[in-house]
Amino acid sequence: MTKAWRTAALTTVAATAISCHAFAQEAPPAPEAVQTEAATAGDDALGLGDIVVTATRRGQTRLDTSVSVSNLDAAAALANAPRSTAELLRSIPGVRAESSGGEGNANIAVRGLPISSGGAKFLQLWEDGLPVLEYGDIAFGNADIFLRADYNIDTIESIRGGSASTLASNSPGGVINFISKTGARPGGAIAFTKGLDFGLNRFDGDYGHDFGAGWTAHVGGFYRWGEGARRTGFTAEKGGQVRANITKTFDGGYIRANFKYLNDKAISYLPMPLQVTGSNGDPDYASIADFDIKQDTPHSPFTRAIASLTTDNRRSEDDVGNGMNPTVKQFGLEGSYEFADGWVIENRFKIADVGGEFISLFPSSVISAQAAANQVGAYINTGSLTPTGAVYNLRFATGPNAGQVVNPATLNGNGLAMQTNTFNTKLDSLDNWMNNLKLSKTFDVGTGSISATAGYYHSYQEVGTTWTWASYLQDVRGDGQSAFLDVYDATGNKLTQGGQWAYGVPTFGNCCTRTSYTETNTDAFFGSLVANFDALNVDLSVRRDEGSTKGYYIGSTLRQNVDVDGNGTISPIERRVNTFDPATRRVIDFDYGYWSYSAGLNYLVTPDTALFARYSKGARANNDRLLIDRIRPDGSARPGDIVNPVKQAEAGIKYRGRGFGIFLTGFYARTSELLADDRAGQFVTNRVYESKGVELEGSFRSGGFSLNATATLTDANIKRDEQAPALNGNRPQRQATFIYAVSPRYTLDRFTIGANVVGTTKSFSTNTNDLVMPAYTVVNGFVEARILPTLTLSVNANNIFNAFGLTEAEEGSITSGITNFVRARAINGRTVSATAKLEF
Repeated sequence: MTKAWRTAALTTVAATAISCHAFAQEAPPAPEAVQTEAATAGDDALGLGDIVVTATRRGQTRLDTSVSVSNLDAAAALANAPRSTAELLRSIPGVRAESSGGEGNANIAVRGLPISSGGAKFLQLWEDGLPVLEYGDIAFGNADIFLRADYNIDTIESIRGGSASTLASNSPGGVINFISKTGARPGGAIAFTKGLDFGLNRFDGDYGHDFGAGWTAHVGGFYRWGEGARRTGFTAEKGGQVRANITKTFDGGYIRANFKYLNDKAISYLPMPLQVTGSNGDPDYASIADFDIKQDTPHSPFTRAIASLTTDNRRSEDDVGNGMNPTVKQFGLEGSYEFADGWVIENRFKIADVGGEFISLFPSSVISAQAAANQVGAYINTGSLTPTGAVYNLRFATGPNAGQVVNPATLNGNGLAMQTNTFNTKLDSLDNWMNNLKLSKTFDVGTGSISATAGYYHSYQEVGTTWTWASYLQDVRGDGQSAFLDVYDATGNKLTQGGQWAYGVPTFGNCCTRTSYTETNTDAFFGSLVANFDALNVDLSVRRDEGSTKGYYIGSTLRQNVDVDGNGTISPIERRVNTFDPATRRVIDFDYGYWSYSAGLNYLVTPDTALFARYSKGARANNDRLLIDRIRPDGSARPGDIVNPVKQAEAGIKYRGRGFGIFLTGFYARTSELLADDRAGQFVTNRVYESKGVELEGSFRSGGFSLNATATLTDANIKRDEQAPALNGNRPQRQATFIYAVSPRYTLDRFTIGANVVGTTKSFSTNTNDLVMPAYTVVNGFVEARILPTLTLSVNANNIFNAFGLTEAEEGSITSGITNFVRARAINGRTVSATAKLEF
């Protein structure tokens, strides 16, 4: 973070602190109200009487507002054994979370808006009212990588569409807000979780305290280590998080300071080898011999050490075992105060030092070991992947059999090899600071009222990354035993080095040796009017976003005979090196601006029934995805490439009865999107998507039994594609027609049993709509026993029935009548853990 912006951020901290100090002197402390009377009564199973705190006006309940909003109790959600944040989000209606990537790097979408280039493009993930990152789809820096759900979280509140378009930047599809405990409810817990059939050791703890005189505080965190949900043969997950906050509550308001430290290493699961027979419309997927798609991964102790280039084109050693390694040091301040005349001022601020790395193994092809060797040999000798007819030999490069000759036909019982690209990306800087200031007042008008809100939001986001990918040859073997392979020519000359056959990724057109850095300042002014007249609530809101992005981009050049390791000789893999080239430096300098608006109404038919409707227009500004080939020589970009608009409409009904509730919403969305695939071919296109559908959220409670359910029916299609009109009318890739989640729970005396059933209908692997990914259902469950008033023991199972399911596949089609080998990301197989938890 530059010195100028550090100064600006510190100035904001000081100003917030001074203002809050002044507020605190004005009145004695008062208790904090957190729920409406209906919610407290216990009959409101769906929580329609809960106060909404995210992206709506102050003090509205779910029943009163025309926004589609859901609350997810963090403790109940964590009991269902989610193995990642994305798995936890699958119980939110309208949200599609592809949760097969490990602790982070999930693809998250809402209401049929597309997942085209990874991450969460059209929605933001928040912590306590501010974005984790301004952009949810930074390449290899997705927002969920920098977020961990633990005992610090009190509730998860989600807004789909609606007012998120005007009260948040870059999140027209919605906002998912992880809201922390504050110590208002004293007490805490410590827990230890052990994987019973997989590698997990985890300590969790938190504690909240009410000091009196309006002071409360909360601190919590976790530390874990282990192999992870798949068999790697090494400690693939290691690290933790600490978060804390302290609050001073006084008459009319509060001040809160918060802190976060995260340093966690977690393996990233990318597409893996899988065999498939049958046809595109009726495929039969199966694990490859010696590689279980539910339990295995290409990672092993023998594929950890890899080489890459530094930005001055020298050899560097890296460790695949670092996986996704986010580091975050963050400080924040927030406060609210209501003046005597009814004006309310609210401010939230945070400054974050964010960085780390993302490194994993991606198979660019899965073919016969002999064919792979011939391709690699041809490239090293001729510069082309097209075999010349020469036959090359293989030996193990790493592992217990290093140096031994390989029989390609019988290798591991499958005769296959992978040309593996190392997705090796340094997250040099994702530093950011953000401030959101709001001023509001409610005016009495006749028998009703009008609430007015005006605000100003500023964010500063750095996106600095360095991609330094390389190519390796690897066998197809699971159980943490996979090894790299060396290629030899017919006369016994070794062509590769430790399995490495290129500096760069020829199978992807040598796209991915590059470094870039941008600084983006976003300024947004927003305002809203909410009119309340008896049973009718009408709201209008508008927002103006303006942004400025400046920076640079340095690409690569394929050079001949580069002594990368500096030993004075040119090895075979140094004959062609994809080098960082300062001559390719391009300036980045573009500005943008766009308007967003939203209008909604909510009508209380009865005290327990409401009808609502909303229409909104928002947008998302692109950032690092523009740098591939959408920047002009002067650093600018086309406005249509920078800003992707989203238009949405929704209408529905909410009902609460004694012990049950229903929230039914029909929706429509249309977006124009810049799609960037910066791998093979550096493909970029503009595409228009449209979706419509229905989402349902329901809840039922009776005695010790409760049932929560969500379901989303979506009809989505590509309306127009600039570069590929043949795709017009097709369903977006990986978009299922129907997704659902059902969570029953029963408590009897000291025992609780619960389940979480999540499912999806079939979808297509790519936008060509050829290869089908089948429907699947995953059942998770837990049993909990309260041994003592403060001690509970529980067993949690994820994917109890070891179901098979795919969330993505690289291939768009297969050939009928033969065995095909594809690359796909599958959900993890069954994992079971046990937890001992002591509350105090």
